[in-house]
Amino acid sequence: MLVAPRTRHHHRPCPPSSPTTAHKRSTSLSPAKFKSLLRLTNTIITPNHGDGNKTASTAATSNQPTPSSAGRIKRLVLSPESRAKLNALPDRDFYSFPRFVKHVNDGFLATLTDLYRDRLRPGSEVLDLMSSWVSHLPEEVAYKMVVGHGMNAQELARNPRLDYFFVKDLNSEPRLELASESFDAVLCTVSVQYLQQPEEVFAEVFWVLRPGGVFIVSFSNRLFYDKAIGAWRDGTAYSRVQLVVQYFQCIEGFTEPEIIRKLPGSSVARESKLPFDWIFRFLGLLGGSDPFYAVIAHKNFKPVYE
Repeated sequence: MLVAPRTRHHHRPCPPSSPTTAHKRSTSLSPAKFKSLLRLTNTIITPNHGDGNKTASTAATSNQPTPSSAGRIKRLVLSPESRAKLNALPDRDFYSFPRFVKHVNDGFLATLTDLYRDRLRPGSEVLDLMSSWVSHLPEEVAYKMVVGHGMNAQELARNPRLDYFFVKDLNSEPRLELASESFDAVLCTVSVQYLQQPEEVFAEVFWVLRPGGVFIVSFSNRLFYDKAIGAWRDGTAYSRVQLVVQYFQCIEGFTEPEIIRKLPGSSVARESKLPFDWIFRFLGLLGGSDPFYAVIAHKNFKPVYE
C-alpha cells in the first residue's frame, strides 16, 4: 500500500514531481515490497529481471497524514548566491556519461567502511543517496535492503549492493518518491557539496527515516569545482563541516549533529625532506589519506543498543 504525500512545511513550494523510473535488480524481495516504498501517484516501476521490462502504474491513497512540526524546515541556510554553480548547465547533462572512477582514495574509503560497520546494524534497510558504481558498505555485513539513488543509471547498475536504484536530479526535484519511515539509515558520500536545495533534501531524508534512523553525510576536499555550490567552493574545511551541521539543524527533529574528523598525518609526509614538499602535501601527492569528515544525526532520538 502506498503512503500518501504528507502536508509540507517547506518555506518554498517544491517543483511539481514528474514520474520517476525505479529499477529493480535481481533480488529476493517481492514486488509488493518494492511498491510499498513508493509514494507518488503514477510512479512507474520497472523491474529488471533480464528478460524484458514490465511496467506498472500505481496510485497513492487520498488520506493525508496529520501535519506535524517534525521534519519542517525552520530556516533557510543558503542565500541565492551561495547556491549558485559556476557551471549552470543541467546536472543531467553533466552526469550523462558514466565515470567508473573513485573520487577519493583508499584511506578515506577504508575509514568510511569502518564507520558504516560501526553505525549500521545488520538487517537494516538503507538508502544510499547520490550513489555510484561502487559500494562502501562492509562486504561481510548483510542488510535487508539497499536502495540507491544517483544521476547515472549505468553507474548504479554496476553497484553490487543495490537491490533497487532510481535516477533523479535532486537539484531540480528534491522530493523523494519514497514512503514515510521506510529506511533505518540514509547515506550521502562525497556529494553533499553539489546540493543546491539542501534544506529540502534534508527534510526529505527526515521523512523517509524511521524514528531513531541515522543520516550519515561524509565528504573530503575533493570535488568537481564548477559543479559545487558557491558556499562550498568559497569555504574552508571548518566552514564546510559547519555548513553540513547547519543543514541538519535547520530541520525540526534531527538530533544534535555529531562530527567526525580524520586528517592525513602519515609518517611519509611528516618525514619528507623534499624541496617544496609542502606543495606535494597540499596536492595530496605525498602519501596519507584524503581528509575524512562525517556529520551524523538521527531522527528524533539516538538509539541505544546493547
